[in-house]
Parts: sequence; structure tokens; C-alpha cells
Amino acid sequence: MTTPTLTVIGAGMAGSDAAFAAAKLGVKVALYEMRPAKMTPAHRTGSFAELVCSNSFGGEGEANAKGLLQREMLAAGGLVMTSAHATRVPAGGALAVDREAFSARVTEALCEHPNITVHTEELTELPDGVVVVASGPLTSDALAESLRKSVGEDFLGFYDAAAPVIDIDSIDMGIAYRKGRYDQAADYLNLPFTKEQYDAWYDALTRARQHTPHDWEKLEFFEGCMPIEELARRGPDTPRFGPLKPVGLEHPETGERPYAVAQLRQEDARGQMWSLVGFQTGLKWGDQKEVVRLIPGLQNAEVVRYGVMHRNTYLNAPRLLTPHLNLRAHPRLFVAGVLAGTEGYLESSATGWLAGTNAARQLLGLAPVLPPETSMLGGLVRYLASANPDNFQPMNANWSLVPALPKVRGEGKKERRARAFRRGLEAFEGWLQEVTTPPVLS
Repeated sequence: MTTPTLTVIGAGMAGSDAAFAAAKLGVKVALYEMRPAKMTPAHRTGSFAELVCSNSFGGEGEANAKGLLQREMLAAGGLVMTSAHATRVPAGGALAVDREAFSARVTEALCEHPNITVHTEELTELPDGVVVVASGPLTSDALAESLRKSVGEDFLGFYDAAAPVIDIDSIDMGIAYRKGRYDQAADYLNLPFTKEQYDAWYDALTRARQHTPHDWEKLEFFEGCMPIEELARRGPDTPRFGPLKPVGLEHPETGERPYAVAQLRQEDARGQMWSLVGFQTGLKWGDQKEVVRLIPGLQNAEVVRYGVMHRNTYLNAPRLLTPHLNLRAHPRLFVAGVLAGTEGYLESSATGWLAGTNAARQLLGLAPVLPPETSMLGGLVRYLASANPDNFQPMNANWSLVPALPKVRGEGKKERRARAFRRGLEAFEGWLQEVTTPPVLS
């Protein structure tokens, strides 16, 4: 019997996990990635699963919705999550990685897998056969047009923005102090503002020049990745109650609470690069540098990577997708990642894993599978397929995606979420044993 072949378009978070999951089930995979032959406005390398925004996959632990999805993908052997754990860097209660080591590990695993053939070229049209489209938020114009013709309606779009990254040697360590919020692990560098310093910084931020969108770009931000300059437009106290919130970050020597605090998170294993937490921005680079250097402790900051803004493209999933992640009108076409209406690295990789699994099963003559509704992945894909299509927005992992547990007297929210975590993980692990055994090809 000839081994069936699956086409996967895109080697970002979603495409990498889709290709790897399908290959593990025994199908041949043709993996297409246009970089580095054709670059995007946000990417800088040709490496697979390149991190273009934060280097964090979100919080861990039983009280965290992303923590549950992380554990589900570890149980499934997802390439992105196993690679993330192998290349992690300190980040308090979050899972953050050395971005270069992480991408290198993913790239090596895909290039060396015997069932995967990598093609470094742009696909301008959807090919025949079973396909996973995981071309991401920056899908090329030609492929986007081909997909548009297939789905029969326009894409939706929103802007995403990345935060500046600072060289450690240019940070004034006489001002910065290490501390985690509420005395968690001291994995963050904290830069305290006085009121006078904050007012000067806020004034510069509100005067700074922004990226000017093209006429065809619709300016619509996803709330979870709101640029700092957009937060500032809501009023001078908005950043202080958001990413610059000083609560729980009292100075370890004086015990005093600053007026505001900017935090830096480690970006690489050696601790040489640090990103400004919550400072996603689309400011012009010259203005960006001025705003960054008005932060106490960053007066001589060397910005090794400026924040960038780019347009994310995604489908109206509730109108178009099944919970198995294929198109209702074209069952051979599977969609994963941001293009399917998810938000976040972790969510992209998880939907990629499921799309790759179901696409492989279709090629093998097997029925598609759907994770339990109590699992985070199961809740996420059910949402994508059933949300209100008239005002659909990208979704990330959160506890509202899974059925609520009945309240127990004396139990707090944290304890109830921990029960939901254990319930979801147990259901997911049991489900995995039934659906991921590679079939015997005769």
C-alpha cells in the first residue's frame, strides 16, 4: 500500500505541530515554508516556529488555563511544547524559552524526521489532496487570495504588536531590582517610577509617532495584545493599572511601593536579552527609543530588537470550520493557528497538533477525533466552531471555555480551577490512549 501524503503549509507554531503529529501517525508530509526565500514584515529568520512577539507560552500551574493546555500538549508529545520545556529560561510562574534554541530544536526535529520532506518555497495556490493550512497571520497575498476563493468570504483582521528587547549590559542595575509580584520567584527585573518620572514618560508616549496603516488595513486590536500606546490613549492611569501596576512589587530594601513599575522578562538562556513586559508597540523606531530611555534604569538602553506591528489575518471560524478544524464546505482543507481564530503561541501549536492528527486520520480512512469538552483544547475548538460569527474575535485559553464545576462550600476560585485542571487533564490523557496509536499500514 502506498503511504498517503499530507501537505502542510507553514512551519510556524501550528504548522510545525501539524506536520510532526501527522508524521508520527505514519503519513508522509510535504511541509512548505516560504521563509527565508520570501520573508514577512515580522520574521527575521528562516527558522521554523520563530517567536516574533513574546518568548513566553503563558503561566503554568493548576490554577492557570494555559497551564492545562500546556500539560495536554506535553501528554500528546506535541513538538512545540516538548521543545519549549527543553529550552526554557527562568520566568517566575510562566513558561518562557530561549527563542533561538527553541526554534533550532523545532527545525531540527522536522528536517530530520523520515516522514517529512521540507520545501522552502511559497505556495501561491491551495494544492490538491488533503491540506493543513497553517500559514499564519501573515499569509502571503497570493495564498490568501486562493484561500479566500475557497471560503467564499473575506478574511477578518487585527493588529498584533511585539515588545522591545533590551541588552542586559545597558540596564542600570543600580535602579533595577529583582522581584516577582507578591513575592513569587524573583525572575523579573523591575524599574520603579516616581510620579514625576511617570508623567514625563506618559507625555512622551502619547506624543510618539505610530505606524501608519495602509488603506486596506483595518485598525482593530486584540485586547490581550494591546499596544502600550493604545492603552495610554485611554487615560494616564490606564498603564498604571495594567502592565505598569506596582501592586506586589514593593522595593525589597525599602519596602516602599513605587508610583508605577515597568518589568523586564528574560529572553534567552544566558540572560543577555530582556523584553519589556506588556510593552507591545507599533511606534516608529526613533520615537520608540526615546520612550524606552525615559523609563528609569533604561536611560542608556540598547534596544536589540524594536517592537513591531503587523496585520494578523484570520478566518471567521464559526461560519467556516468544524470543531475538527476542517472547512465545512471543503472537508479536505484543515486550518490551524491564528488563521483558525486562535490567539497565542500555545493555542496555535495545540490546534496545529489536532489539525495534523485529523488530517492524517482522513488520509488513513479513519474518522476525525475531538478532545473531551472538559479539556482546554476540546473547549477551545468547540468555541471556534460555535461562537457568534457576527462579532468573532480570536480566542486564547481561558477557564470559560470548559464546563464550570459546581461550587463547594469553603472552596476558593483557585481551588476550583485546580479541580477543573485535574478533571480536564485526566479526561484528555484517557482520550489520547484511544486516538493516537499509529495504525498498521498494509
